[in-house]
Amino acid sequence: MQAEDKIYLFDTTLRDGQQTTGVNFSVSDKMIISKNLDELGIDYIEGGWPGANPTDNDFFSRKLEFNNSNFTAFGMTRRPGRSAENDPGLNALTNSQASSICIVGKSSSFHVKNALAISEEENLLMIKDSVTYIKNKNKESIFDAEHFFDGFKLNREYALNCIKEAYKAGARWIVLCDTNGGTLPHEINDIIEEVLKEIPGKNLGIHAHNDTENGVANALAAINAGVRQVQGTINGLGERCGNTNLVSLIPTLLLKTNFRTNIHLNKLKSLTKVSRLLNNLLNIPNPKSAAYVGENAFSHKGGLHASAVAKDPVTYEHIKPELVGNSRNVVISDQAGRANLQSELKKLSISIKTESINEILEMIKQKESEGFSYDTALASFELLVRKHLGEVSEFFNLTKFRVTDERRWNAKGKLVTDSEATVYLKVKNEEKMTVGVGNGPVNAIDSALRQALINFYPSLIDLKLTDYKVMILSSEKGTGAITRVLIESTDNSKVHWTTVGVSANIIDASYNAIYDSITYKLYNDLR
Repeated sequence: MQAEDKIYLFDTTLRDGQQTTGVNFSVSDKMIISKNLDELGIDYIEGGWPGANPTDNDFFSRKLEFNNSNFTAFGMTRRPGRSAENDPGLNALTNSQASSICIVGKSSSFHVKNALAISEEENLLMIKDSVTYIKNKNKESIFDAEHFFDGFKLNREYALNCIKEAYKAGARWIVLCDTNGGTLPHEINDIIEEVLKEIPGKNLGIHAHNDTENGVANALAAINAGVRQVQGTINGLGERCGNTNLVSLIPTLLLKTNFRTNIHLNKLKSLTKVSRLLNNLLNIPNPKSAAYVGENAFSHKGGLHASAVAKDPVTYEHIKPELVGNSRNVVISDQAGRANLQSELKKLSISIKTESINEILEMIKQKESEGFSYDTALASFELLVRKHLGEVSEFFNLTKFRVTDERRWNAKGKLVTDSEATVYLKVKNEEKMTVGVGNGPVNAIDSALRQALINFYPSLIDLKLTDYKVMILSSEKGTGAITRVLIESTDNSKVHWTTVGVSANIIDASYNAIYDSITYKLYNDLR
């Protein structure tokens, strides 16, 4: 492999990622993310903008020891009308512990004249002075040429002059930025071919936004054209539609091209973990259809398809899921064949006879014809199978329940709605009647059940219902339609499981899903 075929990866999650609507990293978040990026093998970790806000100031003051990554500070060129030596922003960058400094500067004559309201000549001096100052401070200098591709289309000569000024001043990397994300892959290729006539590819990078869903495609186009650094974020975070998604780009480079990076194949296995770690820190769900790392990335549903996958997965999967830390998921559904079912039973360590497989398959098809879906409700699927095999007993029996809602004005004159549920159960030969209140009927039923069961099964104290979804089936029936309820639960073990309930009555469907959730919890606690 030639040295010029090496691609350097520059992660901007801690800065660009924070431009995402609703995303605000704490210092603790930044410490955790940067540690995982370093372990993955990312070349550059851009930590933020020292001097810009208290969080970044605190983060840059911490003792950070990276084994694989260059810690990078982000800022801008000197301000107009002052020297680099007397610019507080540049001094904050060079006085930080970062070994690399990435500064952004305008490369579009339109933005120079209309946004900065300065002359083109002054902007060129700002670029030159800032890069020179950073280099003289023995820091690696990186220049982000903002709005480069739009600037090139508008005024080719001036855009090239901006990046040549940075290169002549000693910038290690000149990063071409598609700041508004509107450039297409073929344009990226054509423009970079022109740039290569002035600056060698080993000094060029690409920073692409994803506004046309071409962030990764533009990065790949730039790499194929000759650039050797790529900036992006984990999970494609970033303002508007986000940035180049490194979680998609990294395995594509390693597994599908002849380019190499500093990320080794054994480290690639942590990619799914890193992706999900970030989502967990942000308290957002993991997108199931995310390339490489999503739950559905290697899911198979059709019976004939799944049978072929079982025999020859390479034909139907573009990579082995284990390479990126993911796993194959053969979905259980009414389209499922024996291969789907056997695959899922194997993951659950359930071994059964051939005739039982046929019985279970027919049972699943019947249940799904009634409105059940086990695509995601694998806890309910496991209970269905284990009950059929006689492995799960009834931990309690419901005699009846009643739910009432009252909408009223309280003593403070505020309109409130209260829910109250009464459940009648038989638990270990004892009759129990309890009343629970909640902020809705489902919450009230859950509360009443807990009160009735907690003395018999103390481990239920840490059971939490974390998500509740309702889907209306046969909507043409209006208010008489069948309702499917999915409930996600967790406990102190941090394991999550999903159960399903179906009924023409939404409260009844909810109870069925709660019943499965409690049963699944008790089965795993007591077996």
